[in-house]
Amino acid sequence: MLNNWLYIGLILIIAPIFPIMALIIPRILAPHKPSPLKSETYECGIETVGDTWVQFKVQYYNFALIFLIFDVEIVFLFPWAIAYQQLPLFAVVEGILFILILVAGLVYAWRKGFLEWF
Repeated sequence: MLNNWLYIGLILIIAPIFPIMALIIPRILAPHKPSPLKSETYECGIETVGDTWVQFKVQYYNFALIFLIFDVEIVFLFPWAIAYQQLPLFAVVEGILFILILVAGLVYAWRKGFLEWF
């Protein structure tokens, strides 16, 4: 039993080292030769003309987030649909409840107008 806690303690000690090293090593190895040319904004090799700040509507972000949520949920539903014949009743009820929560979220987004393109 103590041996298992030793592994957990070792992981808790070693795990922070990796992200810290990922932040420190590039600062040490990266070249440090700043110049005005390197400090300019780079966009596809073309010099920018006019105002480069374009403000997008919030509807685009909402629509993208809703798409992402439902796209990820399909990834969770696909294995459930494949194994539908072998699932116990509890798993079927949980899957139906999951789908109902998704439908409720879709109805909420629809009523709030998040799916409108205007």
